[in-house]
Amino acid sequence: MGNQMTEMLKGTLEGIVLAILARRSAYGYEITAWLRDRGFSDIAEGTVYALLVRVEQRGLVDVEKVPSEKGPPRKVYSLNARGREQLAEFWATWHTLAGRIEQLRHTDNQHDEGA
Repeated sequence: MGNQMTEMLKGTLEGIVLAILARRSAYGYEITAWLRDRGFSDIAEGTVYALLVRVEQRGLVDVEKVPSEKGPPRKVYSLNARGREQLAEFWATWHTLAGRIEQLRHTDNQHDEGA
């Protein structure tokens, strides 16, 4: 992944993780694997775990410790009502920003054609 993609992803990763958790509860490694399976191959597990700690501290997720066949119990994260509100705000912001970027791109193309 290029540096520009990495920087953009940093700003949106929380919303992406909340969107994953809106579909179903998951633990950190599952989230990382899901992201990697969908082309986000450069995301480090540590990045996802640090983000999960932050969203837990902000009260956006509920956490349940589930016994693991190997090692200590796993922390399974589920999106709660406050997290759903945050996700709705993320999607609204994403929609607005994406629209403005598309508008800028089309304005630039029209300007280039007229030059």
